Amino acid sequence: QFATHNAHTVAAVLEMAGEAQDYEFQRLHGMGENLHSIMMEQAKTRCRIYAPVGEHRDLLAYLVRRLLENGANSSFVNQIVDESVPASEVATDPFLQVEKDRDAVQNPAVAAPSAIFGIERKNAKGWDLTDTKDLADIEAARAPHRTTRFHAAPILSAEAVGAEVANVCSPYDPNDIVGTVTAAATEDIEKALANAKPWAANAETRADVLYKASNLYEEHYGEFFALAAREAGKILPDAVSELREAVDFLRYYGEQAKQLSDSACGTIACISPWNFPLAIFTGQIAGALAAGNAVIAKPAEQTPLIAAQAVALLHEAGVPRDVLQLLPGAGRTVGAALSSDPRIDGLCFTGSTPTAQHINLSMAKSLSPTAPLIAETGGLNAMIVDSTALPEQAVRDILVSAFQSAGQRCSSLRVLYLQDDIAAGVSKMLFGAMDELRAGNPWDISTDTGPIIDELAERRFAEYIDAARRDGRLMKQLAAHGSGHYIPPTVLEVGGIGDLHEEIFGPVLHIATFATGEIEQVVEDINASGFGLTFGVHSRIDDRVQEFIDKLAVGNIYVNRNQVGAVVGSQPFGGEGLSGTGPKAGGPEYLSRLTKMKREVFADPDDSPALLQDVQKALDRLKRPSSIPLGAETLPGPTGESNRLSTFARGKVLCLGPTLVAANAQKGIAEAAGCTALRLVAGGDITGTATAEVLRELSGLGAVVYWGNEATARAFRTALAERAGPLILLIMDSDPARFTLERHVCIDTTASGGNAELLASV
Repeated sequence: QFATHNAHTVAAVLEMAGEAQDYEFQRLHGMGENLHSIMMEQAKTRCRIYAPVGEHRDLLAYLVRRLLENGANSSFVNQIVDESVPASEVATDPFLQVEKDRDAVQNPAVAAPSAIFGIERKNAKGWDLTDTKDLADIEAARAPHRTTRFHAAPILSAEAVGAEVANVCSPYDPNDIVGTVTAAATEDIEKALANAKPWAANAETRADVLYKASNLYEEHYGEFFALAAREAGKILPDAVSELREAVDFLRYYGEQAKQLSDSACGTIACISPWNFPLAIFTGQIAGALAAGNAVIAKPAEQTPLIAAQAVALLHEAGVPRDVLQLLPGAGRTVGAALSSDPRIDGLCFTGSTPTAQHINLSMAKSLSPTAPLIAETGGLNAMIVDSTALPEQAVRDILVSAFQSAGQRCSSLRVLYLQDDIAAGVSKMLFGAMDELRAGNPWDISTDTGPIIDELAERRFAEYIDAARRDGRLMKQLAAHGSGHYIPPTVLEVGGIGDLHEEIFGPVLHIATFATGEIEQVVEDINASGFGLTFGVHSRIDDRVQEFIDKLAVGNIYVNRNQVGAVVGSQPFGGEGLSGTGPKAGGPEYLSRLTKMKREVFADPDDSPALLQDVQKALDRLKRPSSIPLGAETLPGPTGESNRLSTFARGKVLCLGPTLVAANAQKGIAEAAGCTALRLVAGGDITGTATAEVLRELSGLGAVVYWGNEATARAFRTALAERAGPLILLIMDSDPARFTLERHVCIDTTASGGNAELLASV
């Protein structure tokens, strides 16, 4: 069936159909009558006439879309009724015209897919999963690896010893042994630390090697897609997205490295998660390598095989073996050793908030106080859908946000707020859409929901859902699946985000309702959760959307679209509060955090310690920093999206000097970054010496600045790491970026009438 009023489309269908008769055309009542009458007479085709029927709320958006489509200057319908446009021009093949003079007709606001990030960085290769040829190519590339037994082991610059060997089994089919992994022995960890050497090559060379690695990644897509399905349980669309993100990281950070002026930190430990075993694993490594560091990578225990393949390709591309080493193994052994060894000069971590807090404390006690920790942790991510939203579009995005990747993304939707007067209709539509989801083998293109990563996660979620069922809060659950570790997509009823006390990292969506007058309270509740990773909103009220953007302390906000799938360099990703430290992965500040600080050290003066109550009262009296962004940048991306990265003040800053001169300089930098600041030094706002006890107990801190000796700095950083809640930075240099937060807003401009930037002259 072909619904069209365009003679070009009709002609193309007739040409492709040939002698076939098992098809029909369709047209709207009152449109395209002459065109289809001619086709029915000359080509003996059939045409079905239809008319939209429904209520105002259903038809208004439909009619607006028709007006936009038919009213466009390039529309065939518009041109054919415009007497100033000659018939010969209307009949011209538009593709031939583009090829004839691309520069003359190409809208400068619309970039070709490979060039959406500009001439500096080529977009990663994509695959069209609706194209039978692309699907055939993928199957041919990955089929040889459907039964391959892969192996992962320590990859060092010296010969590895290795410890115990274990099987790596598929989460979909535990009988499918994907391969084996040899864990790193204590001697391997020591060898990696002793032999690690920063990458001495210049930035241009490093960028070239990373670009070569990105090409190798794309060439070996068959292996990566096979491993993604078998080892990580990823469906094919997720495997494609993951490979593209990894390639984007390699190219983006390689280009960013050319702008660096500071030297590398030294040796960076990269501890990555199982839910993005290639993309995040590669992103951490690529960032550290691009800045010139040595890297010791510890992949997740569940997914070492795909990590080993990636490291092999990076070495093949030209990364020296003493610059990049791999240590597979358990977090309690390998991870604990890396986060507590003073030879580590910084650490990148993605995972749970409790694990990040544990790593932070271990680093504070053992590493240099200047060693950076870049942590991207979990989220209790919410979406608000108000009564002005288009239900079909909202349901589409809810489905993706909550259940794609089996809900095993840190950005996944956990709490859906529906305005009470639309809640019943949207819920019914959502439950119907859920019924169309197909569970099965992640290898198969027909599969929508794959397995949970392991038995422990499966058991935990099953117990959680059973408890909700007993409480009468189960709203919807799909049928169980017979294979592997599987939790069916599930919806539970909650009063609000406050009913959740931890991140639920699986295909479990919680629904709450709100009345129109309660929307401000909903925003306050989301902020009060302490998490600040992603937030989604579906609304046609621009002022309301802007209010959310202004008030929510969230790293990534998505408007009228799903809230997963951030794109490198277009939607830099990372949260705040309990959701991470910043800077954002795939953003402009990431590499600089992995370079050495330039700092001046001041001697600690003799002074009596300040009293906690005096400092707390003074801190409470400080004004909250403004919510107005300090600066904003529009980032490149696909047509139909607006991507904007803004910087905000980090919060209230405690300036510890240790001298008045240092504290004055610190306060000046903090206030220039929009923060409010309190000087805790002799002659400052509070006279006295800061103590670890004071830092451990203070509330309302955004950051602490200290430019003194390392022994005191270690005590301060340890005290901050021992606090519950968000990770509080100890800033030991004068970089203004340390005093700010990054927040990103992505808007689907096609959802609200189109992108005005496309009106540029052609």
